[in-house]
Amino acid sequence: MFRGQGGKLSVATVAFAVKHSPIWIIPLLTANVIDIVVQHKPLHELWVNAVIMAVLIAQNLPLHQLYIRMLSVSVRTVETNLRMTLSRRLQELSIGYHRRVSAGVLQAKIVRDVENVVESSRQAFDSGMAAITTLVGAIVITAFKVPEFLPVYAVAVPAAAALVVSMRRRMSVRNAAFRAEVENMSARVSEMTHLIPITRAHALERSELERMGATLVGVRDAGIRLDKTNGWFGSLSWILMQLLSVGCLIGAAWVAWSGKFGLTAGDVTMLSSYFVALTGAVTAIMSLTPIITKGLESVKSMSEVLSEGDVERNAGKATVSAVHGEVSFEGVRYAYADAPDEIAIDGLDLHVRPGETVALVGPSGSGKSTVLNMVIGYLAPTGGRLLLDGKDMAELDLRTYRRFLAVVPQESLLFEGSIRDNVTYGNPDLSDADVLDALRDANAMDFVTQMGGLDAVIGERGARLSGGQRQRLAIARALVRDPRVLVLDEATSALDNASERLVQEALGRLMQGRTTFVVAHRLSTIRGADRIAVMRAGRLVEIGSYTELMAADGAYAELERLAAGPITA
Repeated sequence: MFRGQGGKLSVATVAFAVKHSPIWIIPLLTANVIDIVVQHKPLHELWVNAVIMAVLIAQNLPLHQLYIRMLSVSVRTVETNLRMTLSRRLQELSIGYHRRVSAGVLQAKIVRDVENVVESSRQAFDSGMAAITTLVGAIVITAFKVPEFLPVYAVAVPAAAALVVSMRRRMSVRNAAFRAEVENMSARVSEMTHLIPITRAHALERSELERMGATLVGVRDAGIRLDKTNGWFGSLSWILMQLLSVGCLIGAAWVAWSGKFGLTAGDVTMLSSYFVALTGAVTAIMSLTPIITKGLESVKSMSEVLSEGDVERNAGKATVSAVHGEVSFEGVRYAYADAPDEIAIDGLDLHVRPGETVALVGPSGSGKSTVLNMVIGYLAPTGGRLLLDGKDMAELDLRTYRRFLAVVPQESLLFEGSIRDNVTYGNPDLSDADVLDALRDANAMDFVTQMGGLDAVIGERGARLSGGQRQRLAIARALVRDPRVLVLDEATSALDNASERLVQEALGRLMQGRTTFVVAHRLSTIRGADRIAVMRAGRLVEIGSYTELMAADGAYAELERLAAGPITA
């Protein structure tokens, strides 16, 4: 994570070591002052020690600022890089992965897990550097002044290490459980906010709050278990360190009183101060264990995304520089990975000419959406070949192909921003004249003018627009892309008759001269297609124009009769 930050971290380390030096040098100077008083040494030695103390304290300000600047640049850069890396990976992962994993869980990884890693890194550096420099300083000066006391330090460090090892496993388990509960909560919050219109419409607020409450209680209970474990760890480590500090003080005083090793009163004070500092340093290192464990758990969480193998692989494949719009399915089969025995598409042969409109009809589960997803490139055939202008799509860089593709789904995906931002999404260099032309062709100029023009804000997910208005903006967005291949997935199924008429007119302009694949719930909307393909159980059972299919009185004619049948109570 910190690759490329070595220089800044080295400067930060040196700056911290120097600015933190008073913590382990001042006890030595304090011992000198005490011995000056007790042994009546020359008074000028007192002033020399005082000046040294003042200089040591004053240097903290500039070096602390240097340390903070270097550390902040490093940590914030890592934070940005991590979020960018996760975002890049999410763009690479397959649509199948995004359908399996909740958006709330992924959001938690980018926001919360990265924050945990950054805070763990910062605290580990702050507290770890303070502890390490204190330990090194105390041990070096003790080895120089009273080497006989080094074995006492050798007892304290292993005792603290043993405590860390004994508690670490349980803390790791508790952190993992807490992370899982928080991810579940993120997913529930995302779902709850998305369902608020449905919840309100059916007076299900209480039921939704009960579901949310159960999730929050799970987070609370997991958090309490984690806090209890951390509490035990902190308390036991504090007791151990304080007992060792008391033992050091009494032992040093006894040695000085008995006259062994030539210890002075100042040495007793120094050793006691150093041991308090040493025990505090070891305690700080131990207290980092839950913080580091939490950070490592977040690293593990992020690695679930970064190491996921279900990605769309385009590297090294042929670039698509132009598309004529000829699409051919040659014996195409498809089975989803989680249900390989259930064939979604079984031996599909279909040749679509450039500029032709083909409508796909059939009952639910017949394979219509799977065909569209393969045209978009979301899914790749598990058998047979799918050709674009005579080239196998498995050998093409789909990112370059999609520059010539536009999709108008049942529910248009808009974002909070202006009308201009939404129409020009992916094409920021378009002129206002181009945008206005697209809006006119999409029958959208009337409501755009009423809202105040191109700079009007449409609200989150287009909340200020009706369903028909959202669809017409989506059509305008498709028009400015000037696609060669067009996918319309139930683009008018959720609209009233008036809105449907306006959208159909706009779609008619959009489809002119473009290879178009249409899935529509209402059969009346696809009668003008060049050909209609009837699908059942993943197979193509009938294909032809509306007139040809009605004359054949086969599968399509049966669907028309069912659609026109009497309404029963």
